[in-house]
Amino acid sequence: MKKLIAYCGLDCAKCDARIATLNNDNALREKVAKLWSEMNGVEITPEMINCEGCRMNGLKTPYCNSLCPIRQCALDKGCETCGNCSEMKCCQTVGMIISDNAEALNNLNNKK
Repeated sequence: MKKLIAYCGLDCAKCDARIATLNNDNALREKVAKLWSEMNGVEITPEMINCEGCRMNGLKTPYCNSLCPIRQCALDKGCETCGNCSEMKCCQTVGMIISDNAEALNNLNNKK
């Protein structure tokens, strides 16, 4: 599976946080921080928007690094992604993503 597919199936290559990090784009960091703050009801600052990909070595946002329950579960189980977990189809944790994101589900089902 491509290393830029996150544990949940999202494509990190398309993530604005990763794009902002790779391009050192502070305007994009500000945009992402504002959007994510509104979406999650918490304060996220532009300084927190540094990530190279959830399954990559290197920088991660504080959420992705230690708070994301999907990433923590996959790491605890030793799964490459949720697509390698026998419980994926009934899992409420990854279900938060794949229930309304066909691309993420497809990425997890396509384990190549």
